[in-house]
Amino acid sequence: MHFLRPRPYEAIVPPPLARFRREVVIASGVAELAGGVAVMPRPTRRAARLWLIATLVAVYPANIHMALAPERFPRIPRALLWARLPLQGLFAWLTWRGTA
Repeated sequence: MHFLRPRPYEAIVPPPLARFRREVVIASGVAELAGGVAVMPRPTRRAARLWLIATLVAVYPANIHMALAPERFPRIPRALLWARLPLQGLFAWLTWRGTA
């Protein structure tokens, strides 16, 4: 979706990176695809695990930005914006476990 419908992703890029929002969205999409492909063959699975967890860490500031600026995202309930913050940790753990 980063490539087909980039606008929602561009909207959540934190202000310090806003000048490069298109590039950030493309880079994050490429990172996710590369990790997804690399996780399939067993020889690259360990590296893919680290890559995907690093990708989760890299996009975490966007989640923080959304929680701290809920007025910019009125269609998403505030509680949901905050609830997704700890979910990133769960996703990292699931990535770790699922790529072992």
